[in-house]
Amino acid sequence: IREITEETGAKIDIEDDGTVKVAAVDQDQAQAALDWIKSIVAEPEVGVIYNGKVVKVVDFGAFVNFLGPRDGLVHISELAPQRVATVGDVVNEGDTVKVKCIGMDRGKVKLSMKRVNQETGEDLEAEAS
Repeated sequence: IREITEETGAKIDIEDDGTVKVAAVDQDQAQAALDWIKSIVAEPEVGVIYNGKVVKVVDFGAFVNFLGPRDGLVHISELAPQRVATVGDVVNEGDTVKVKCIGMDRGKVKLSMKRVNQETGEDLEAEAS
């Protein structure tokens, strides 16, 4: 909370019942603080498209940070419509990508890049149906 306050300039109060109140001099500061708080407490939703950043590349896929502090795995089979020989052929650490949450598996988030148009962010599965 202290970091959010220092970075955005907004004042944040948390009530005993868990209610969070945000006050700021201008709308942009308040919105920045609200967005930050939402990214921390938000749960990933299946079917929703998120912007993310590749944080780690491994043989079987790429880990993408996409919702505040949350990471998910894009399995190598979900990187691109065509067969991918190595993950590094498609993504590298630091790349910004668009991912779709396709499920949860034992608390881990499963993501897909091939189901999202990387240029426009459109859901390719929605277009197909």
